Amino acid sequence: MSVVGIDVGFQNCYIAVARSGGIETIANEYSDRCTPACVSLASKNRMIGNAAKSQVITNFKNTVHGFKKFHGRAFDDPFVQAEKPKLPYGLHKLANGNTGIKVRYLDEDKVFTVEQITGMLLTKLKETSESALKKPVVDCVISVPSFFTDAERRSVFDATQIAGLNCLRLINDTTAVALAYGIYKQDLPTPEERPRNVVFVDMGHSSFQVSITAFNKGKLKVLATAFDLYLGGRNFDEALVDYFCEEFKGKYKLNVRDNPRALLRLHQECEKLKKLMSANSSDLPLNIECFMNDIDVSSRMNRGQFEDMCSQYLMRVEMPLKSALEQSKLSRDDIYAVEIVGGATRIPAIKERIAKFFCKDVSTTLNADEAVARGCALQCAILSPAFKVREFSITDVVPFPITLRWKTPTEDGLGECEVFSKNHAAPFSKVITFHKKEPFDLEAFYSSPQDLPYPDHRIGCFSVQNVAPQPDGDSSKVKVKVRVNVHGIFSVSSASLIEKQKGEGEDMQIDSEPLVQNEGRAEDQTKMQVDQEGQSQGDQQNEENSSCSKEGASGEKQDPAAGASKPKVKVKSVDLPILANNIRQLDSDVLNNFVDYERQMIVQDKLVKELNDAKNAVEEYVYDLRDKLCGIYEKYITEEDGNRLTLMLEDTENWLYEDGEDQPKQVYEEKLDALKRLGQPIQDRHREHEDRPRAFEELGKKLQLYMKFVDSYKQKDERYLHLSAEEMSTVEKCVNESMGWMNSKMNAQSKLAITQDPVVKVADIIAKIQELDNVCNPVMNRPKPTVEEAPEVNDQNSGAHNGPTAKQGAEGKADAKGSQQTKPGAKEMEVD
Repeated sequence: MSVVGIDVGFQNCYIAVARSGGIETIANEYSDRCTPACVSLASKNRMIGNAAKSQVITNFKNTVHGFKKFHGRAFDDPFVQAEKPKLPYGLHKLANGNTGIKVRYLDEDKVFTVEQITGMLLTKLKETSESALKKPVVDCVISVPSFFTDAERRSVFDATQIAGLNCLRLINDTTAVALAYGIYKQDLPTPEERPRNVVFVDMGHSSFQVSITAFNKGKLKVLATAFDLYLGGRNFDEALVDYFCEEFKGKYKLNVRDNPRALLRLHQECEKLKKLMSANSSDLPLNIECFMNDIDVSSRMNRGQFEDMCSQYLMRVEMPLKSALEQSKLSRDDIYAVEIVGGATRIPAIKERIAKFFCKDVSTTLNADEAVARGCALQCAILSPAFKVREFSITDVVPFPITLRWKTPTEDGLGECEVFSKNHAAPFSKVITFHKKEPFDLEAFYSSPQDLPYPDHRIGCFSVQNVAPQPDGDSSKVKVKVRVNVHGIFSVSSASLIEKQKGEGEDMQIDSEPLVQNEGRAEDQTKMQVDQEGQSQGDQQNEENSSCSKEGASGEKQDPAAGASKPKVKVKSVDLPILANNIRQLDSDVLNNFVDYERQMIVQDKLVKELNDAKNAVEEYVYDLRDKLCGIYEKYITEEDGNRLTLMLEDTENWLYEDGEDQPKQVYEEKLDALKRLGQPIQDRHREHEDRPRAFEELGKKLQLYMKFVDSYKQKDERYLHLSAEEMSTVEKCVNESMGWMNSKMNAQSKLAITQDPVVKVADIIAKIQELDNVCNPVMNRPKPTVEEAPEVNDQNSGAHNGPTAKQGAEGKADAKGSQQTKPGAKEMEVD
């Protein structure tokens, strides 16, 4: 079973796998551990990752990048509208109001959803993982920003299904980093001791996240999170782009923003310049050849100018740090370390501001780019039954408070309550008890829209069906289980109708006590209370056993207000259907269609790849053979045949770039076969000419060895006296025949021109060597049989021996080894 963690970033992606007892970040087919988050659509196929990034300039209208920020967002979202002018590709409003991406694919205008584009990227990452692991990949853990809302998380989760992945968990970026940091620490405090508080700061290409995490041995608990959705490395890139656009406008009279291709090139160069300035404080040049209108441009920049230019962004670094510290209710002295990850944290000014705020040096013990992916792989290994991992529990938080509002069709007013507060432990479940006479609706939404980085604060509407009054006309008791799961997604997971109990007058209540059927066991009470307080680990078994689980159909319940002496009352539970309508959720039919279409595109990509491989094989053979005809193959072909073959190669090359530009795969294969029919004999003659002398030399050595063996036998060599005359006659005959065969073939070959096909091939010589070995080797290496003497009878004092003496045993061993000299005092024996 594969264990894969994937960090899908705004700009780049990383894949980590668990194998060989550790976590390894794997490389793609370009030997690069970083895969660009780019998808390029073309007239025949898709290019994804590094291949797509190479198309950013040449195919900018159909190369999609920076799409992660559009997950779960409507086309009319202010953020989407603000991003639209910056993008080289087009956006489109879908029928459900979501953001679509308009490109040209297979010579048709297509509109893809963000889920489909992300699914394409995940398909590529999946293929890269399978290539590295040499086995199928299905299970994975994928990272998302901690500030992603319910709609955004569901959108990413749908994308994993389109790619054919089974996402075991969507884990927050900073939580994954915390896991990668803490699981290897051997010196963490015990659960009874004061936890070790560590701040994790992650500034990537497009966002800034801060998390404060408390570590004890075997567990981590996220205390608080904060973020700046609109602060990242790209802000600093854009500041440089704006500066150089204005400079080139005045210096070269070029309006860069009117030329999308030039603007993209400037973005790439500014990103490189930013990275250079992080490592060098001196003046650095920026040079771009043929930038616009065949004009070369150049300029200079140093770190001081850059920091002054970006002061407005640097000022925003402290706000999330301060917010996270306040939420955690910790002081700076309570912070053990500050770990920074993300590409933008390499900017010296950002490091300085983080260190200044916490009054301590920042730590860079984690890989700034790969830490998130490594944490994802560790979480996947923990969740996988195929891997044994050190026990380590993770408690995350709900980033935004969630409120539930309810109403029935006949009620005038609305009721509501906050079910999950900000930084509430997650995953977590709660059971809410309602008293209703008819079906009712539950509307979930985020309580504080002003803190939400998303214009729509709604989560979804959940209709509880089949609610009816009790036989006596009173309200029925309905228990509804709400949950924030391991992915950080809110849901109304179940609803059940409970028969009426005495003393019930409230319209709604939230269970906050452990399961009543466990009241007789003190240890169960303690465990369930702890779960309710937020230590749930999120696995399915704990979910069903937590305090938020509903009573069984034949379970018993005790009225808490009546005391332990009250008799137990039987209750019945009936599951109720729930109709869920999540905001911006893909329908199951639509999702299935996307899955099928992704498979079709994969097949199309495979066909195009095979076609390109066949075409490239023809082109490669033409260039290779033509080059060798003027080199190592020149003497192996006649001048006439060489001229004819050279002409054929030139015709094939011209055909490739004219009529052969777009042909079926079979046509290329036929062209290659026709060329090989002429070129292969030349290649064979060259190879045979090079390898034949070595093969004849090896055969000659074997013949000398066996001829010497025959001569030794004829001279009565003691090593071979045990061999029969018939055997030796066979050996001698085989040696003589082989000698004659070799001489005849060598003579015949010497009479042929080098341009003619050989009389004997290397394979024939090797076969002759094998034949000679099969006949002669068993005879020559047959061991000499040993003869045991009768045991000597010793006197009674010396004892009886049932075997040869030590002296005789030594003699036998010496004979078995074929010793030519007889040891002094040893007996000589002849065996007929």
